[in-house]
Amino acid sequence: MTVTPFADSGSKQPELSRQLSLLDATCIVIGTTIGVGIFIVPASIARDLPSPAAILSIWIITGIISFFGALAYAELGAMLPHSGGQYIYLREAYGPVAAFVCGWVSFLIVQSGSIAAVSVGFGIYLSYLAPGVPGVSRWAPLALIALFSFINYRGVRWAARTQNVFTALKVGGLAILIGSAFVSNAPAAPMPVAAPAALSMHGVVVTLLGCFLAYDGWQYVAFVAGEVRKPSRTIPLALALGTGAVILLYVVANVAYFRVLPLSRIAASEHVAATAAEQTMGSVGASFVALTVMLSAAGAANGSILTSPRIYFAQARDGLFFRKLAEIHPRFHTPAFSILVQGAWTSILTLSGSYETLFWFVLFAIWLFHAMTVFGVCILPRRAPELPRP
Repeated sequence: MTVTPFADSGSKQPELSRQLSLLDATCIVIGTTIGVGIFIVPASIARDLPSPAAILSIWIITGIISFFGALAYAELGAMLPHSGGQYIYLREAYGPVAAFVCGWVSFLIVQSGSIAAVSVGFGIYLSYLAPGVPGVSRWAPLALIALFSFINYRGVRWAARTQNVFTALKVGGLAILIGSAFVSNAPAAPMPVAAPAALSMHGVVVTLLGCFLAYDGWQYVAFVAGEVRKPSRTIPLALALGTGAVILLYVVANVAYFRVLPLSRIAASEHVAATAAEQTMGSVGASFVALTVMLSAAGAANGSILTSPRIYFAQARDGLFFRKLAEIHPRFHTPAFSILVQGAWTSILTLSGSYETLFWFVLFAIWLFHAMTVFGVCILPRRAPELPRP
């Protein structure tokens, strides 16, 4: 088989320009991975595992597996440095049918549903900080999607700078939360001692799923590989640095929770980060965590809006999506119509509320596509031995 990516097909169509640096790519990895999971998931994990050691082990194991997945995407990104990421890899490894299904599922549910979910999360936490504003949880997600769609429409550099700022803010907020747990001398609130949960296969499976969902997002940088400078070097570095940083932050955050809260209280809390912050920072702690989660959700939304339209752009160029989505704006050099269509569909999902149900139905498809993509590292050397493997 001779692989002919759309960027090298001899077409005279204009191409997306390579404007993203290593810093931009790394911030995309970190910013799209850290959403709201680390602020909420530890509580559900504590209900299913019997000890802090078991919980930390699960976070480390899933982090290592995610890191291996990132390395596979790094190799594929170096081999096929074109915008579209997972869609491109599946197309070259398995053919157009698998890529077609992946692209449409991404548009209709996975990517759009993810953006809708984090945007709604932004609105919920904004309503907590501004309770007197009428309907804020309803219109704030739509405003967020519209704002970030406009920024991304105007240029990838604008979008990257926005992503860098939000990534810095969310990492800074998480670092302050962690630091407060290590410098605070406040004793943990007394709680009734409960018998630890027995380790079970069900508990391990549930916690693995929760951790993997919290780590999901590192693959987004592959979607914009066609706009990354020196992609064969930058994408592997960004994936390694970004995923490594997220693993470190997640493990240290859990250690911080254990330092100020007993396992029983972590398990009983619906918002473990806010509970820990109240313990270390007092009444202002809950507001601080709400602000951090809000900024984290906003950064994840922008990262998804920045990267996801490149899937539909690549698919449209292959004739497997509406041709209009393959157009590049002559002034801003972005897949402008793809961004607008995604913004419109995501807004509809946000208003309908159906994205949550749809998203859970396709979780299996998400992991299936991940597994197929990673296995593509083994398939492509046989299917396309002429591809470079830097």
